[in-house]
Amino acid sequence: MHRLWLAVLLLALSSPALAALRVVSLAPSLSEIVVELDSADLLVGVLDAGERPAAIADVPSVGRYGQLDMERLLSLKPDLLLLWPGSVGAGQRDQLKHLNIPTFVAEPHTLTQLAAQIEAIAEQLGRPERGAKRAAELRKQLDDLRQRYRRDVPLRVFYQVWDKPLYTVGGGQIISDALEVCGARNVFAELNLPAPQVSIEAVLQRDPEVIVAGDQAQLGAWKTWPQVAAVRQGRLLLVSDKGLERPSGQMISATAKLCQLIAPDM
Repeated sequence: MHRLWLAVLLLALSSPALAALRVVSLAPSLSEIVVELDSADLLVGVLDAGERPAAIADVPSVGRYGQLDMERLLSLKPDLLLLWPGSVGAGQRDQLKHLNIPTFVAEPHTLTQLAAQIEAIAEQLGRPERGAKRAAELRKQLDDLRQRYRRDVPLRVFYQVWDKPLYTVGGGQIISDALEVCGARNVFAELNLPAPQVSIEAVLQRDPEVIVAGDQAQLGAWKTWPQVAAVRQGRLLLVSDKGLERPSGQMISATAKLCQLIAPDM
């Protein structure tokens, strides 16, 4: 009987169901979420785009943003893929569908959705308690920001992504929601594209009270248009924190910095 029990135990311990989950993250923001959940040990591959967190510095690469190395991915034998659709081209996304590898697709459009997806990713990783704790922390931070920066009449903000040609963010983009948390409104919120191209004339027509950009020279160029409220009031604001571009948990703290920049007196 003892031998039989021992044999059953050894079989159970060697079962694939109990083996460590092998996860490949196909977006830098999703890799950051896994790290934030103290689950970097599960990552066997990541898609690169810029600097990595130190915890995953040595994890094998499966390509770069928009250029997935499918052969390398398959060689890692993942049990779970974490996918943000924009990080992989349409053709390769179709290929992924036919691999029959369980895939969690994350594309949050609001910070509230981001907190929920972090919780859902933790469930996928088999560590739900970590997700519940992290999501609760983020929701509390969001509630505090909304209460502190709430305005009866939101500030009109133009968020500039690039200048030649001129790009901004649409209403469905998560940065647009970050502006709302800060008591502001994206002047191009009615546009559905994530990063629509707009004209200078369209910006002038909307007369933003604040212009935000990640480059000082781009901001300085707006001084050519002194009729814009943001120029008259000296509200040309430089966002140096790139955290707003990565929808992981750290985006909430990046949003707090944005709020402080837009409304320092609140």
